[in-house]
Amino acid sequence: MNDLLLTTRGRKSGTLRRTALLHVRDGERYILAASDAGADRHPAWYLNPTANPEVTIQIGPETFPVTARTAAPEEKPRLWELIVAAVPSYRDYQEATDREIPVVIVDCAP
Repeated sequence: MNDLLLTTRGRKSGTLRRTALLHVRDGERYILAASDAGADRHPAWYLNPTANPEVTIQIGPETFPVTARTAAPEEKPRLWELIVAAVPSYRDYQEATDREIPVVIVDCAP
């Protein structure tokens, strides 16, 4: 798993927020887990793209605009397995909480 910086716009404040996150690749897409280490609430960064899916990611020196969305129920199992294969502790995070950890797809296609 690799790091990226995700910049979202605050859903209430409109302020730009930057968060460092782990990701896995799925073709041209970046896959994120909104785990917050198994906390009982979704992480704040996850709530922002649900309101404004136009976000920016930075990987190394490259920064580019992308669209983020929550994986649909039929997409999630395969993507979750990619995440857990890269970082097995994500399975522990899911077991630590009653909420279903969302998987976020960051799509680089226009």
